[in-house]
Amino acid sequence: MKKTLVPSAREAMNKFKMEAASEVGVNLKQGYNGDLTAKQAGSVGGQMVKKMIENAENSMK
Repeated sequence: MKKTLVPSAREAMNKFKMEAASEVGVNLKQGYNGDLTAKQAGSVGGQMVKKMIENAENSMK
């Protein structure tokens, strides 16, 4: 597992990842997800980035 800059945020990041996967219709499970296609994994990461940018923009208002 990748090292989290703020270890106490690990659980929140996992929850965020699961929510993003659900939003784009990817069946992400706890633990190993090596059976996902690159397209599926990319769509989860892309959704996470989209939501982080949206949150940052909203905080600038």
